Amino acid sequence: MKYKNLILQKLNEIEAAEHVKILHAVESGSRAWGFASPDSDYDVRFIYIRPQNDYLQLQPRQDFIDWELNETLDINGWDLSKTLQHFHKSNATLFEWANAPIVYYTTPQWQKIYAAAAHYFSCKSSMYHYYGTARKNYHEHLTKDLVKYKKYFYVLRPILACRWIEQKACPPPVLFQELADEVLAPELKDVVRQLLEAKMQMSESEKAPRIDALNAYIVKELAYYKEAIAAMHDDRTADWGALNDIFIQTLEQ
Repeated sequence: MKYKNLILQKLNEIEAAEHVKILHAVESGSRAWGFASPDSDYDVRFIYIRPQNDYLQLQPRQDFIDWELNETLDINGWDLSKTLQHFHKSNATLFEWANAPIVYYTTPQWQKIYAAAAHYFSCKSSMYHYYGTARKNYHEHLTKDLVKYKKYFYVLRPILACRWIEQKACPPPVLFQELADEVLAPELKDVVRQLLEAKMQMSESEKAPRIDALNAYIVKELAYYKEAIAAMHDDRTADWGALNDIFIQTLEQ
């Protein structure tokens, strides 16, 4: 990848300047999802850990690092303590970082962390996240006559993620194409394939006519998942034991 060496250099700079150890660093956003535009930036997300004594001090400490934001790079990361707290909530974005197809850097420690955290995946919490994302993006971006085609994928992907979770009860794949191949309605596959081809030739800001067949599908799916999620039981894991154990083990290493 053209920017991989630059990104690795930035990660090294972060470790040196912030006195942290990076455990896992991935691409997030449209490049990870497989529908980047020619001018898409690089959304780099990482998990880091500080020296053990930093966690024993009484004063509050920032639990995230915003390192760089420009037209090409968007780099930020979460402290391991914040990460594990959000795994306990079944944060869907974290599960995407853990399963990202583009990995810039990872460690054996991270593999152990995710093995412990994976048991905290909640179907209801994750589906609620994806439903909310789809609903928000649809109403904000896809109801006018001219729309940004990239926004269709910011709605279709979370809808398909809901369908994947409903059918398979596990984290959905990050790549849009994997979702579409498996759970997209067959009668829409040609429409979506043509949309993806058009989108990948367009700039981030370019607009084109709304696609009514897709809008009708989206409205139907949003209505269905609003009711389906409300009827689901709460399947979150209340116990903190595995997360506390892996946090202590990682600190000791």
